[in-house]
Amino acid sequence: MPPMMTITVDLGARSYPILIGSGLLGRAGLLDPHLRGRDALIVTNTTVGPLYLGRLRGMITKGRVSSIELPDGEEHKTLATTALILDALVQHRLGRDGVVLALGGGVVGDMAGFAAAIYQRGIDFVQVPTTLLAQVDSAVGGKTGINHPGGKNLVGAFHQPLCVLSDSETLQTLPDRELSAGLAEALKCAIIADAHFFDWFEGHAAALLARDAGALNQVIRRACEIKAEVVAGDEREHGRRALLNLGHTFGHAIEVCAGYGTMLHGEAVGAGMAMAARFSQRLGWFAPAEVARVGALLQALRLPVKAPRIALDAFLAAMAIDKKVLGGHIRLVLPRTIGHAVVTAEFPAGELQGFLRAELAG
Repeated sequence: MPPMMTITVDLGARSYPILIGSGLLGRAGLLDPHLRGRDALIVTNTTVGPLYLGRLRGMITKGRVSSIELPDGEEHKTLATTALILDALVQHRLGRDGVVLALGGGVVGDMAGFAAAIYQRGIDFVQVPTTLLAQVDSAVGGKTGINHPGGKNLVGAFHQPLCVLSDSETLQTLPDRELSAGLAEALKCAIIADAHFFDWFEGHAAALLARDAGALNQVIRRACEIKAEVVAGDEREHGRRALLNLGHTFGHAIEVCAGYGTMLHGEAVGAGMAMAARFSQRLGWFAPAEVARVGALLQALRLPVKAPRIALDAFLAAMAIDKKVLGGHIRLVLPRTIGHAVVTAEFPAGELQGFLRAELAG
């Protein structure tokens, strides 16, 4: 049996493990210690369900197990789709002791977690992420929610899972673009917190794209360690946790303006991280050589480094409703060196507008 790694997200009474390894889906007895409810609803989508739903069903040994398959894609991360999950919970008569299991990528995890957070004022849920982006980022930390036409993830709740089960074997069926998109979220952790991890990334880009199991397990492990440490110190993003949004203020604006689903979330974040690096350089905070390293690694991971052509006014309007905006001031996560970043509004508005005017011109 392949070895399994366990990382703990330390949140006192809400602490939970992240289980990482190959071949975890279907492993008998693995979920039993983490399920304290009676009946279960598995939420998945039409892409993932046919591949892995049977394996997850077989791991649940008590109570009734129901399931719902949702349409696949970021454009379906809406209140209307979440209502389908709530309808299923009512239809299958899950009580306060029920549990929702999210089987899929970030869209499924965010919606299923949000439904669990608001159904009967909150029931248990478990994350079973099947994409790299979800395994290194969205399944960890308790952020749940949905998109609004006016902005990304504007409606949601903090609701921590009972556990996260990340089977890296599922990444073998992941489309190439989605693999690269997940690597963007892992690279974010290196840029904000671990220069040695960034060095490792530079030496293992080819192995990661080739889906080497050892490299994938390593990148999941280290990204989760960094995120778990940050979340443990700032669960509800009042301070340091905002660093995990490197590239996201620009990236979310790209997604809103280009249309959800036009670029994958991780692709938009990749472009957003490159923009953050260049803007930090413009302010004199980030060395040109480090900007070049970030850009080169993003391109090696087959990620974009530029935003598509977007009208400046529309882009600024999308940035203005970012969740990091305080007192009407846009705050950005900007790298100072590789391995260290800051959350700041300490830049002239004219500098940002001038930068974006040049960036968005194509």
